Amino acid sequence: MPEWLQRSFFARDVNAVARDLIGAKLLFDGAGGRIAEVEAYHHTEPAAHSHNGPTARNAVMFGPPGHAYVYRSYGIHWCLNFVCEASGSASAVLIRALEPTDGIAAMSRRRGTKNERLLCSGPGRLCQALGITGVHNGLALDRRPFALSPPPVAVAIVIGPRIGITKAVDLPWRYGLAESRFLSKPFPPPRKSP
Repeated sequence: MPEWLQRSFFARDVNAVARDLIGAKLLFDGAGGRIAEVEAYHHTEPAAHSHNGPTARNAVMFGPPGHAYVYRSYGIHWCLNFVCEASGSASAVLIRALEPTDGIAAMSRRRGTKNERLLCSGPGRLCQALGITGVHNGLALDRRPFALSPPPVAVAIVIGPRIGITKAVDLPWRYGLAESRFLSKPFPPPRKSP
């Protein structure tokens, strides 16, 4: 695996990056926690914002890997993505949930709740808790206010279909920290072989 915090870590297949992010620590201005859930979006599939080519909204996805792609979902919630693969490939990992570990008081104030389970369990909650908005779109992930560090130990990962989308819903490109109570939604049970 390429070295953490180097652009080469993100200049790889989006699904490989997504799996390797589970259990990693993500801080934004000192607040955040352990990444518990992500989804991969590849430019060749119709659920990716980049599927139909560059626009003003998704331009960051067509730039170099290792940058934040922040967009507003349904005109309400901000969502944080990490741009992946080679420059111009326009793939990204959506950060869906964190297990809060740092800056919990600040995140609680921003979210208006002391329930740690509800601080970062969902992409909109996560951005609100961390204070991430559209002004952070395009920022490099290897510089402040971002700080990323690898998982301290190997983690068990669960895999399933992405949620909250209407296209390419069958792709198993959602990854989560097994048995985490901080997921945005439980994963379906694994399919049994016939």
